[in-house]
Amino acid sequence: MKDLLDGPLKVVNIGLEHFAADLRAAGVEVVEVDWSPPPAGPAALALAARLESGTPAGDRIDAANRVAVKRLLSGDPVLVDVCRAEDVVPGMRDRLLLHAGPPVDWARMCGPMRGAAAGASVLEGWAEDLDAAATLAAQGGLDFEPNHDHDAVGPMTGIISRSMPVMVVENRRFGNRAFCPLNEGLGRVLRFGGNDGVVRERLRWLERVLGPALGAALRSVGGIALKGLVARGLSAGDEMHQRNVACTGLLLRELAPALARSVEERETLAAILAFIAGNDQFFLNVAMALGKAMADPARGVPASSVVTAMARNGTDFGIRLSGTGELWFTAPVEMPRGLYFPGFTEADANPDMGDSTIVETVGLGGFAMAAAPAVAGFVGAGSAAHAAGFTRRMYEITCARNPEWTIPALDFAGVPAGIDARRVVASGIAPTINTGIAHREAGVGQVGAGVVRPPMACFERALSGLADTLPAEGPERVP
Repeated sequence: MKDLLDGPLKVVNIGLEHFAADLRAAGVEVVEVDWSPPPAGPAALALAARLESGTPAGDRIDAANRVAVKRLLSGDPVLVDVCRAEDVVPGMRDRLLLHAGPPVDWARMCGPMRGAAAGASVLEGWAEDLDAAATLAAQGGLDFEPNHDHDAVGPMTGIISRSMPVMVVENRRFGNRAFCPLNEGLGRVLRFGGNDGVVRERLRWLERVLGPALGAALRSVGGIALKGLVARGLSAGDEMHQRNVACTGLLLRELAPALARSVEERETLAAILAFIAGNDQFFLNVAMALGKAMADPARGVPASSVVTAMARNGTDFGIRLSGTGELWFTAPVEMPRGLYFPGFTEADANPDMGDSTIVETVGLGGFAMAAAPAVAGFVGAGSAAHAAGFTRRMYEITCARNPEWTIPALDFAGVPAGIDARRVVASGIAPTINTGIAHREAGVGQVGAGVVRPPMACFERALSGLADTLPAEGPERVP
């Protein structure tokens, strides 16, 4: 005891960060533990306890989760083509607009999504101008359905209409396909609610020039395997949500020779190469289609509490579990916390939106923050030194580590994989999601970047829904 008291003081700080800051200022060595009381209510905590490992229901869930996670990790995603949405997306039809997140109608849509829907309507020739498009939608002249219901995903507003080119990622292990629009580049874009003539003209160029060229190039090489490419990107500082610099470059290196062979006009080829090279986020949309293609085979495993989709539409946040199939469990979406571009503040921001959370669902993005310390500062999540902490916390709510996607900064530990809704509720740790921030009004665009967490109510309700699929002696529901 005397040796302990006479030695240098070392403190473990649990909870409030400013206590640790004061101690550091005094020269005391401090280890911080990010802990807070579980936000779930008593009924939800009791439910999680009755479904935890070691109980009859929990052991059944554990066995089901092993099946779901094995399907998730064994996928073989390959970028095989770029096609018009109406030619490949299941159920695509005239006057249908697919959108990000769980179901939402025009009356409840946020400003940016309404703006993107109006822009797409003018693009397709369904309305003469943006005002006419808004009137058409308000009168029920358009159908709105979630991307996830059509094997698709889309960033931010996520709007997909029939003429838009979509990337096709095929999971060759299971034979399923997933679709995502091409990344539009920087500036004013449809995914952030942009809808003017410049936005629509770029979309037409994607449809008429870039999409067909990429499709021809991919078909000529038999597709590009993505799993190894992502592994190399993680080693080079990407996390595949807010940082895609390395993977965009690696993809371009794979595509360039095939593009050079398939595009005859030199100026067109130069424009295509410049467009991809000038957009560090080009690979994000590829990663989203990859995530969807990997997650979908994990759906439909009875009793599994593994999350197979997370998505938001600017109004609601929704999740799906493997054991409950296509059901959405929703709650009001939250505001991102982050950094804003000059001239903008939180008062300008729209609540979070987009299907891009599919990358976190498979262990990338905020789950792989330790691989991309530069992202932590960009999204306002702290210094580079804090990046590893985000990934370590995600290990506490997941079932496994992906041995093929490793993080050098964590001694090549695999990224956290297989979000377990039970662990989320029991621990009070919600998934960390890296995100862009859109202006709340249509036509303005991106105003910042940050971090957001799903509402805990989504997981509480999902766990109740899962409990309903188990034997009758299961616990009471959470409202």
